[in-house]
Amino acid sequence: MKKIILIALFLIGASNLQAQELKWYTDVREAITVSNKEQKPMLMFFTGSDWCGWCIRLQNEVLKTEEFKKWASTNVVLVELDYPRAVPQTPELKNQNLELQQAFGIQGFPTVFFTSAESKDGRVNFKGLGKTGYVAGGPSAWLTVAEGIVHPKKS
Repeated sequence: MKKIILIALFLIGASNLQAQELKWYTDVREAITVSNKEQKPMLMFFTGSDWCGWCIRLQNEVLKTEEFKKWASTNVVLVELDYPRAVPQTPELKNQNLELQQAFGIQGFPTVFFTSAESKDGRVNFKGLGKTGYVAGGPSAWLTVAEGIVHPKKS
């Protein structure tokens, strides 16, 4: 009987952990569809995941925290645009990411761009809301900046 209870508790815990995980899109067209359906802006994370020290710090100090996960799940659609040096990518993903880097004028990593987008006549039109990068002070400091971009105060 104890085994059954332990297994049940384990399964409940595992499903709760999965519920906490965020969906990071790598296909920007799929992310646009979800963004428009859910009426949430996209958070586009331009990163060098396997070589950029500040990107790794942003991941560990903010993007992997429960505070961020809670905020992101209700406020944005997450898009990771990675530019790794050692991790292989498909040619399609590499091309998409390079095109987006040029389109948004990304010159340094990490850059987090908040945007909405629509597809019209086969073309994607982005409406930039703002951008940020690494912000010292952990998740609350970073989320204060993000919240100001996603939900600006009207004067």
